[in-house]
Amino acid sequence: MPETLAPGDRAIVVALDFGRGDRGARDAEISALAASAGASVVAQVGGRRTRPDAALFAGRGKVEQIAEVRRNTGATLVIFDHVLSGVQQRNLERAIECRVVDRVSLILDIFAQRARSAEGKLQVELAQLKHLSTRLVGGWTHLERQKGGIGLRGPGETQLETDRRLIGKRIKLLGARLRRIDVSRATQSRTRQRAQVRTVALVGYTNAGKSTLFNRLTGAKVHAANQLFATLDTTLRRIALPGDESVVLSDTVGFIRDLPHDLVAAFRGTLAEAAHADLLLHVIDASAQDRDEQIAAVDGVLAEIGASDLPHLRVLNKCDLAGLPAGVERDGCGTIASVRVSALTGEGCEALRAALAERLTLGTPALPLEQPATPALS
Repeated sequence: MPETLAPGDRAIVVALDFGRGDRGARDAEISALAASAGASVVAQVGGRRTRPDAALFAGRGKVEQIAEVRRNTGATLVIFDHVLSGVQQRNLERAIECRVVDRVSLILDIFAQRARSAEGKLQVELAQLKHLSTRLVGGWTHLERQKGGIGLRGPGETQLETDRRLIGKRIKLLGARLRRIDVSRATQSRTRQRAQVRTVALVGYTNAGKSTLFNRLTGAKVHAANQLFATLDTTLRRIALPGDESVVLSDTVGFIRDLPHDLVAAFRGTLAEAAHADLLLHVIDASAQDRDEQIAAVDGVLAEIGASDLPHLRVLNKCDLAGLPAGVERDGCGTIASVRVSALTGEGCEALRAALAERLTLGTPALPLEQPATPALS
């Protein structure tokens, strides 16, 4: 397995501005990710660039600045809020004389720490190995065995080739195990379809309050915390709706900007609960400054798993923090556009149940018309 972050790591966060989006919100997010992984952020280095440097990503001058900050703070780790190539990561580690991880590796590390179920552990390991397999170039040249001379003749392949072969075999094994689990999940899904049980999936940006809302609606005790990726494993519970009807509600893993493609692919079976749902509840943190960017990130992942065309209902959570009243928002045609709730206090949750019943056409009366209290979300 790839090496994970140590709980006592003192980290420097590097976040460069390439002119895309709200840098302030992104700076706060990468620091929260580092804290979720168990690292202590001792310094943050920023800067502006028009494009990444091919060899060092940040440029020679900026790397020298990072190296000086590392020496002054005694940091043991440098975290880039960007995707680095294997060559860039190796060059940075040589120049800074410190371990360097990028955003993808950091997210994978958090998933590795939080995975609890056997399936979750398999999914994370598969994603980590796929990510690692693209970063082995030149990483083991000091163990080269194809050398001449007595006692130096190797088995006919380099250590790098051996590692690639072993990783490839492990990836195939993990893929086969996950496919068997997918078959079992598909069987359960068909059973629910035959029983005409409707399914509703909670989706949303990480830390938007999905698990708290799930617990509020179902009475379950799924772990919920004010941290990124507090829960990974999918949980299903049946909930009652007005009109003596019931649906199965599923809580899925949260999404984030630049979610690693290997991770999405590995969790595709788990995310199938969302892709095959009758209705998606898109939980949005109404108090987030970069709310629109978070919505776009979730929509991007939904498109990647083939769920972008499913019926969905937006749930503006944390309305108490945003200073908004709980209630229902409708469009000009009277169709429910979103529901404002506070999963923490329970405000608006009964209106959400009624909205679910209405959207699923379960025969309950329509909710009263209310004018939107907030501008339309993009």
